[in-house]
Amino acid sequence: MVIKKLVACLALTAVHGLAFAQTMEEQAYALIKRTLPAHAQKFSVEQLKGKKTDGFEIESRNNRIVLRGNNGVAVASALYYYLTEYAHCQITWNGTNLKLPAVLPKVPAKVVKTTPYKLRYNLNYCTFNYSMSWWDWKRWEKEIDWMAMHGINMPLAITGEEYTWYLVYKDLGFTDEDLKGFFTGPAYFSWFWMGNVDGWGGPLPLHWMQSHMELQKKIVARQRALGMKPVLPAFTGHVPASFKNRFPAAKLKTTNWNNGFADTYILDSEDPMFARIGKLFLQKQTQLLGTDHFYSADTFNENEPPSDDPEYLSKLSARVYDGMHQADTAAVWVMQGWLFYSDRKFWKAPQTEALLKAVPDNKMIILDLAAEIEPIWKRTSAFYGKPWIWNMLNNFGGNTNLFGRLDGAATGPAQALADPNSGNMMGIGLTMEGIEQNPVIYELFTDNTWRNKPINISEWLPKYVRNRYGKNNAQALKAWNVLHKTAYSVPADRYIRDGAESIIQARPRLDSFARWAATKLNYKPQDLLPAWQGLILASPELKGSDGFQYDLVDVTRQVLANYALNIQQKWVKAYRDKNEADFKKYSGQFITLINDMDELLATRKDFLLGAWVAGARNCGVTPAEKALYEQNAKNLITLWGDKNCPLYEYACRQWSGLLSDFYKPRWEKYFAQLTLDIQGKADFSQDDFNNQIKDWEWNWVTARKDYPAQPKGNSVVQARLLYNKYWPTITQAYINN
Repeated sequence: MVIKKLVACLALTAVHGLAFAQTMEEQAYALIKRTLPAHAQKFSVEQLKGKKTDGFEIESRNNRIVLRGNNGVAVASALYYYLTEYAHCQITWNGTNLKLPAVLPKVPAKVVKTTPYKLRYNLNYCTFNYSMSWWDWKRWEKEIDWMAMHGINMPLAITGEEYTWYLVYKDLGFTDEDLKGFFTGPAYFSWFWMGNVDGWGGPLPLHWMQSHMELQKKIVARQRALGMKPVLPAFTGHVPASFKNRFPAAKLKTTNWNNGFADTYILDSEDPMFARIGKLFLQKQTQLLGTDHFYSADTFNENEPPSDDPEYLSKLSARVYDGMHQADTAAVWVMQGWLFYSDRKFWKAPQTEALLKAVPDNKMIILDLAAEIEPIWKRTSAFYGKPWIWNMLNNFGGNTNLFGRLDGAATGPAQALADPNSGNMMGIGLTMEGIEQNPVIYELFTDNTWRNKPINISEWLPKYVRNRYGKNNAQALKAWNVLHKTAYSVPADRYIRDGAESIIQARPRLDSFARWAATKLNYKPQDLLPAWQGLILASPELKGSDGFQYDLVDVTRQVLANYALNIQQKWVKAYRDKNEADFKKYSGQFITLINDMDELLATRKDFLLGAWVAGARNCGVTPAEKALYEQNAKNLITLWGDKNCPLYEYACRQWSGLLSDFYKPRWEKYFAQLTLDIQGKADFSQDDFNNQIKDWEWNWVTARKDYPAQPKGNSVVQARLLYNKYWPTITQAYINN
């Protein structure tokens, strides 16, 4: 019996990543070595004991920088504080500056920091697909280090969830054939996990499930070793369609996401099987991964409940929690508050209060998912006493645009914390649908972690620019002040959810309205031009900076993406005037602009379709798997679903390869038909074109093709060439308008 207990203990220890030889100090120091391999020996790590809340200290001692923290996240945060405040460095998804001097700057006086936010949450279900679909351990390791250095201690951890479900259903007697139509392809797990979609993009190979459960074990082990508490999934009622065959007496109801997909099946919470499956799932998951007692469950993500009766909603909520509690008496339900934002017509005060109050206050945490757009806590009496977290969403669909609410990110959390009506606000968090863009927003927001006062943006921004580029530059700072007042100055308005796309990305049309590839900016396009000019003028001095190269490409891209609308208006007028010469001229300029953007974006890996497709194919071990994953990757960022899916272009990107191989030929086909109409050779029908282009789009999605996965060319040289080419034309065009 003693041996069995020891084996069990060792197994659980391995799951949690708490190897006996690796203390907190050793784990934190390993992060330092991964981040600064050439300078790690100049740092010392010490445990900061006796702190009830997370905190760190930094001081210089005996020619070393001493980092103290009560856990690995605190030590990592201390490291990043030192790097940004004293060494003027920066680590972002899109550009890193770690050019430390040979002799590290000393800390003149001990730094002591404590966070007012017990919980610092990270990730949205959608992030796992719009950005993370094809990540391997190397990329995850880098992200976990980024989380730790930015103070995150409560990450959503749902990688590999499908394998847990596979094992649960196999234990219940389901065959592989029963489950074949249940699991989606890898690019669609987010919506499968939330109960919106079954089967799309599949069938899912067993190898994927097994390999990604192994990946998940590494992820949660590292997160826990650094002091994070991963949020794992729980059961919300979503079951396979074959459930009705295995359990004919089960109380099932269908629901539909209303985005062109088939119904999914929800097990009624009153059915005895509901609690049983919820318990089985958490037990199986705990065997595989251990637990920190935080469980994510969203009962009605963009699906309306069958009844708005408060009593019904209260009982449903209680049963969902009971399913968790039966498996883990310490379970805490972490709920995304998106439903209260997206379906406000249904979730009025009685319904919201009933759903929340059925669970004990200390057993539920609400994520105010898009508080920078519309703080739901203000119209729900701070979620009726529940602990809650102030989150910033910022990006929908992983789109490519300059966009954000800098002022809101700088002041929102501290203002809510100080508000006497904010109730039990326990933390802050990031819940973006896609990452790896707009790094300034995330650097600013996470800087709230170790302070309880609003950030002064006029003091913060010059530090950000210096850290990013490695030196002060007046033109660069001027550019960023313009960016702050244009692309990054967006009011807290629920009708301005996200940044504009370019007309280039819209399915070809004569007007400028497209449902997802919207073109309406929150600023005048000409007001962005001084930022472009400032970065161009700064380029001789800053051209060696990785972050500067990214920013120069990104701002140039945005200027050209905006200008495309001006050209479109000219060829539309020429078409309507039946002026063939002008139509040929301006449609030609439009295609040339796409080519120029593609060549610019090819200089940065951040903007490569090839990197996304190669990442997908690398996940497969057989030709069939590679083909399936490639199709998933291309489908998600274009049509999203089938050729008639209403979500087409929701996740559109401005990427090299996508511009040249998808958007450009689509426009060329459109221009060819308009030309025939101008010439009187064939009448143009938008409906006929749409039907034809849908078939072409689907053929593109399913085709096998490689794209460059490594950057080509010099970002600064290419941006300067485009500046010299377009600056006179663009400035004149906006003057004329």
